[in-house]
Amino acid sequence: MLYSLGSALLATEALEQHTELPMPAIAYGLIAMGILLTLMLVTVSFSNVRNRHEAVEEHLDPHKQHANNHDHGEANRH
Repeated sequence: MLYSLGSALLATEALEQHTELPMPAIAYGLIAMGILLTLMLVTVSFSNVRNRHEAVEEHLDPHKQHANNHDHGEANRH
């Protein structure tokens, strides 16, 4: 059993082909780091946009109900 397992392992190692990467392995990390840094800079550049505009007063919506308005005024009638 061990002889057949060993010969099978040697046969698979002989059949494997080694393929080279198109560029050095460090280049993949540098490219990923560059992309992530670019995305971070874009995010940081837009982080202060809301402070450039003046605050607008929220309009009163008569149909909007809050937690204390669900009795429709019936609590005051008692």
